[in-house]
Formats: sequence, C-alpha cells, structure tokens
Amino acid sequence: MSGVNLAASQAWCRRLARRKAANFYYGFVPLARDQRDAICAVYAFARYSDDLVDEDAPAYPSRDRQGAVLAWRRALDAALAGDYGSSPLLPAFHEAVRRFAIPSRYFFELIDGVASDLHPPEYRTFEDLYRYCYQVASTIGLICLHIFGFESGQAPGYAEKLGVAFQLTNILRDLREDLLRGRLYLPAEDLARFEVARADIEAGRLERVRDLLRFEAARAEAYYREAAPLLGLVHPRSRPSLWVLASIYHRLLRRMQAVGYDVFSRRVGLSRAEKAGLLLRGLALRWTGGHAPFPA
Repeated sequence: MSGVNLAASQAWCRRLARRKAANFYYGFVPLARDQRDAICAVYAFARYSDDLVDEDAPAYPSRDRQGAVLAWRRALDAALAGDYGSSPLLPAFHEAVRRFAIPSRYFFELIDGVASDLHPPEYRTFEDLYRYCYQVASTIGLICLHIFGFESGQAPGYAEKLGVAFQLTNILRDLREDLLRGRLYLPAEDLARFEVARADIEAGRLERVRDLLRFEAARAEAYYREAAPLLGLVHPRSRPSLWVLASIYHRLLRRMQAVGYDVFSRRVGLSRAEKAGLLLRGLALRWTGGHAPFPA
C-alpha cells in the first residue's frame, strides 16, 4: 500500500542518487536498468538511514533522533510486508529486495550501525571498529553483491572485506568532519601505540598523527588487496560497476597518501574528470572479459 507507484518511486531514487551519490553514482552507470534501479533504491535507503543521525545532527536532541531511528525500523518492517505508507523510496526499495532476493537482515544491521552514532562509543580495539565497519559498509557491499549476481560461496567474504576497505577510507577522509560531530573512529589501542592523544587529532597536528594515519591507510590497503578476487566472482555484466566503485575509493586512499595524509586542511576528493576517466576504463571491461587490476 502506498500513495507512490513503483515507477515514480524508482524515478525518485534515481534523482536522489544522481544528486547525492558523488562517488557511488559513477559506479551505478554501467549497470543494466533493473540493477541500476535497485542499487539507486538501496542507496536512497542507506542515505535516509544515515541522514536520520547525521543531517543537522547538532540541531536537535539525540532522543528525537533515536525516536526517528525506531520509527524507521518500524517502516522497514512494514515495507517488507508491502506497506509503504507515503514514502517515495520504499516501493522501489521493496521491489529491489524482492527482485534480487536480498536478505532483509542486512538492512536491519545497517540501521543498527548508524544508530550507534547517536551515542558514539570509544572503539577500544580494531575488532570493535571492524564490527561498526561491517554494519555501515559491509552490509551495503553484501546487498550490492546480490544485485550484481554471484554463485561462489566465497564472494560474500570478499564483499565484506571490500566494505571494510571502503569504510576505513571514509574514516580517514572524514576524520576532521567526524570530530566536529564528536566522533572518532580510530581504535584507542592504535592511538596508544603511536602516542597520539585525541587532542592532537582535534587540533590537526599532522606531524603528531601522520604515522598513525599511515598505519590506518596501510590497513585499508590490505583489505583492498584481500578483496581483489571478488571481481572475478560477480556476474560478468556487473564487473564494470564493481571495478569503478572500488577504483574510485581506492584512488581516494591513494590521494590521501599522496598529500602526506593531510586530511585537516581540506577534504580529499577526486575531480569529475578523474571519476569519468575511471568510468570509461570500467566500461572497457565489457570488451576485455573483465580483466584489469582491481582496484585501479
């Protein structure tokens, strides 16, 4: 039940993805239409979930945001039963779940992950942080894996690792921005190992924190390498999309390395021309059988 029909909902999700998914949308372009509609709907779901916690977060009390998250979980339950209320995104979302047989648990885990940001914990160990990375990023990778298509039982494990690599990249890129929200996603054991205080990061003392950031970047690089076999395990028609997504994020990590891990003076990013170039290289995989260094 919904006041928004499926075609209108899919169009709404496509518009949102084009407008908001600055990096991800380049990876959506090579997909077939049914896959693109599904992944745009998934992006809209993830974006809405994240915005419940992050959008103008300091402007309203955490208890109000907690209520919004609980209401969103109830809306997810209802949508999976076919009741979409007046939501413009849930009809397209449910169609994606149905068409590609996506396990619903991933969406609940994603909500649990973003909800943890309402009362940011201290991540004492990398194992603690890994769980968060799984919830907010690996779940998305596993969802996308069902849209891409796969047969090997090894593919989910590689998709999980790639999601962790993406999230570690995000954590480094957004370090200063997250601190302004009172969140630090670096394990306390790593700060102690490199004798870095939270105040050093808050003050942007690059010389004090550079070795720590280099260590975290190397950890992300390791996860990209471990996830590399995934490209050969997804359906051939989906390989260009996966290659573009992974290559854009890996290039972001390499860019941070190139600027000496200075994530304080400016937000590291890729130009539209760079992302378009990666998209063209990804599209070429259709004629090369999907063989290319992964990620670029």
